[in-house]
Amino acid sequence: MKLPDYAELHCLSNYTFLRGASHPEELVRRAKELGYSALAITDECSVAGVVRAHAAAREHRLKLIIGSEFHLDDDLHLVVLACTRTGYGSLCRLISQGRRAAEKGSYELQRPALTGLRDCFLIWFPKTRSVENHGAWLSRRFPGRVWLGAELLAHGRDRRQLVELSALGEKLGLPLVACGDVHMHRRGRRALQDTLTAIRLGTTVATAGDALHSNGERHLRSRESLLRLYPRDMLEQTRLIAERCHFSLDELRYEYPRELVPEGETPASYLCQLTEAGMAWRWPDGVPKAVGEQVERELKLISELAYEPYFLTVHDIVSFARRRGILCQGRGSAANSAVCFCLGITEVDPARMSMLFERFISRERDEPPDIDVDFEHQRREEVIQYIYRKYTRERAALAATVISYRPRSAMRDVGKALGLDQLQVDRLARAMQWWDRREVQDERVVEAGFDPANPAVHRLLTLVRELIGFPRHLSQHVGGFVISQGPLAELVPVENAAMPERTVIQWDKDDLDELGLLKVDVLGLGMLSAIRRCFDLIEKFHGRHLMLATVPAEDPQVYDMICRADTVGVFQIESRAQMAMLPRLKPRNYYDLVIEIALIRPGPIQGGMVHPYLRRRRGEEAVSYPSPEVRQVLARTLGVPIFQEQVMQLAVVAAGFTPGEADRLRRAMAAWKRKGGLEPFEERLVRGMQDRGYSTEFARQIFQQILGFGEYGFPESHAASFSLLVYVSAWLKYHEPAAFTCALLNSQPMGFYAPAQLVQMARRHGVEVRAVDIRSSDWDCVLERGQRGEPALRLGLRLVRGLSADAAERLLTERREQAFVSVQDLAERTKLNRRDLAALAAADALHSVSGHRHRARWDVAGLEPPTPLFPKPRIAEGLPLLPSPTVAEAVVADYRNLGLSLRSHPIALLRRQLQEAGWLSCAELKKLPNGAPAAVAGLVITRQRPGSASGVVFVTLEDESDHSNVIIWPKLVERQRREVLEARLLGVRGRVQREGEVLHLIATHLEDHSELLGSLLTRSRDFH
Repeated sequence: MKLPDYAELHCLSNYTFLRGASHPEELVRRAKELGYSALAITDECSVAGVVRAHAAAREHRLKLIIGSEFHLDDDLHLVVLACTRTGYGSLCRLISQGRRAAEKGSYELQRPALTGLRDCFLIWFPKTRSVENHGAWLSRRFPGRVWLGAELLAHGRDRRQLVELSALGEKLGLPLVACGDVHMHRRGRRALQDTLTAIRLGTTVATAGDALHSNGERHLRSRESLLRLYPRDMLEQTRLIAERCHFSLDELRYEYPRELVPEGETPASYLCQLTEAGMAWRWPDGVPKAVGEQVERELKLISELAYEPYFLTVHDIVSFARRRGILCQGRGSAANSAVCFCLGITEVDPARMSMLFERFISRERDEPPDIDVDFEHQRREEVIQYIYRKYTRERAALAATVISYRPRSAMRDVGKALGLDQLQVDRLARAMQWWDRREVQDERVVEAGFDPANPAVHRLLTLVRELIGFPRHLSQHVGGFVISQGPLAELVPVENAAMPERTVIQWDKDDLDELGLLKVDVLGLGMLSAIRRCFDLIEKFHGRHLMLATVPAEDPQVYDMICRADTVGVFQIESRAQMAMLPRLKPRNYYDLVIEIALIRPGPIQGGMVHPYLRRRRGEEAVSYPSPEVRQVLARTLGVPIFQEQVMQLAVVAAGFTPGEADRLRRAMAAWKRKGGLEPFEERLVRGMQDRGYSTEFARQIFQQILGFGEYGFPESHAASFSLLVYVSAWLKYHEPAAFTCALLNSQPMGFYAPAQLVQMARRHGVEVRAVDIRSSDWDCVLERGQRGEPALRLGLRLVRGLSADAAERLLTERREQAFVSVQDLAERTKLNRRDLAALAAADALHSVSGHRHRARWDVAGLEPPTPLFPKPRIAEGLPLLPSPTVAEAVVADYRNLGLSLRSHPIALLRRQLQEAGWLSCAELKKLPNGAPAAVAGLVITRQRPGSASGVVFVTLEDESDHSNVIIWPKLVERQRREVLEARLLGVRGRVQREGEVLHLIATHLEDHSELLGSLLTRSRDFH
């Protein structure tokens, strides 16, 4: 018997959060396996998952229908399917209307909202109430476009349901169509689907009752099964509906705003006009010939691809920031063009980029330009709101970010759904550490006190592992803006973000890339905040005006400091790995910095490119190229592929990839960590290189490079832009250490190191640092004159934990009128509450009016609130005989209330005790030869476990003398996991590994001595 064609028209993916139990790709793949003619993804009031379904459908050659399910407020349940581009636009408008009318994560719609639907089909699922009323209204409003959906799910009422629906359809003149209410691609996801339901309802699977589906029939069923359940004509209706749905996401076309072009100008003429003005600004004494020719070539290519509106849009945003004094810097392939330098989008002079690959837009692939603009992270919101004001909420919104389950969140939610008590859930979740990434290991469960073989625990772990990677909800992207010429809601639905005054689209960055839609990345960068603040401090203190482009270039003294790895606080090169590389690579110019910050990335590391490059740079290995074509690609990096662009070029010149294939490889690289898919490219790459005479070893090496870039791609264009900030921040650190440290402190949170380390760095560079004081400190840290006129750093009230900004402002306002003479005077004039006063006392900020910290606390405790009879109470008391805090007490209190201490380093107070136990200081460790046994103890200030390090953990210890870098191999990490994760004062025994100026301690045994710190509060900064 011939099986009927079938198209599933009601299918939820896991983008109907906590309902659907399968990824869109899984649903598409399964529908193709079952021989379906089409599949509709109909997530509830959402199209968030359709781009992933679209990519999968294109791969598997299955027709995809875009739709959405709605539960309206008046008990109307239906699915809407888009037939055409017009229908898709009206569907997106309906979703946007419902989402914008409600809080994030929900929607509100009534029946009249459906009247705006055009070119859409509706499948209605009648409920008991208002059945005929809804049916009559739908048939009148959408004649010939409404079907009654019959969902026969083996719940014991199928025959009766079919009879009732047939009678209703005949009465209303509506045809019946078979649907599956699909929630999963296979029946085996039933347990996970039940768990998701319990999580959504905030209950347990055991008590969810009727909220759970009665069986596992809501999966993609075989056509044989469907034929046994449904009349053939109802199955045939699915094919007829699918054939009439013609819309594909490939039809979407994107137009950038046109209002930026003045009357009488075209986008091309106006961009040319702005560029010429920028050339005159950048080169007032005349434009170099090479630059003029480069600009002309770039403008011609931009015009050919009609990208002028994109560049004008970015220029407008950057111009706003400059008018407001907000420091910004563009990066990305297009951002490093000469045109962008003329437009002020980037401060990277093309003259410093002469060694960089010139292609910034691909004519062959028609690839959209790539410009990310970094703004001061504490002022980025001003830029975001400018974009919303200029283009309105109807035409501008942020891209979304899909928040997915990770081991810890999955363990918490599944544990609660299965009925574990809170203590058990907490123990299991805490066992899932940040460095375990997406893995749930049985060893971690055992450490938490559970037996993985226990049936209940086994069930828990099975569900957790299935849930990891599932989307949990949509959040907002860090800054990817989509700005359109027409209503954005006709391109993609728009919904409210959790933050006020923010709206987001339902697609994330990867979705936009998949469809080739343009966006502008408006990102926040802490170092820009710090640099701008530093420029302001220098101008105020010295009267010298600096900008990114005017900082003196190529200062040998700055490079000397960088080569010594004296880079705490310097952008991008302050990590342990970068500090270890600097003395070996010895950067002496701008392009060396470009290579430096790109070299310590997963791509070059996993591809084994780091050591060959260093050997060639030092002349220890001959530079060779397997062919002239490869030489052209790799000459600037001594024959070693370091940048993402080089890998893509190699695929073309060495493996014979077409530009289109190279583009697909790039997209697969970006997604492979999430969903795989690089295997076909490996075979194609290796075979292509072998056919052209390259060795298999060389081909495999390039593919390993590709895998590394898939985890974290770092293109040359980004490295070039970042290198300018590396150099500028290093220049400021060397020449203006007080201003630089002051700016870093005022820009927190940011960077690799906490304020305590930044202050210590400044003091080691000869900067005088002065304590927080209500008579001298502002909210921010400031510069004061030292005894010889040099800048001294005064710590600001912002460091006082528990002090509100409003209280600080009142304090400063009153202090401008008259200095404070006592705590009573301070309290009366500022009206600070007891909490703010106690915070000042605890931070020792009252020492200039009260004396030491104990006296200050006494004075605050003795304050009497004003009364109508005594508005200024004065109670004479004798001075209490309170002893001054000991140094140890003061240091503990400083760390608790300020996060740092100017009195002494905590380890200095323990030095004698540590010496007697045989522990060296960090300075003593650095004097030992390679291979020497050593034991050092210090505060843990950073932990790192990079994905490219194969499980190795890097720990930085700090004491009063210096820092020490510790390498802990995976076996020791597993054996002493608690010490690695929890120790605040860590003792490390091991052997010295020295290579030139670079020294590491290879750990063989760890000891947790945190008890020696007593109540001292210290925190490490931990990174992947």
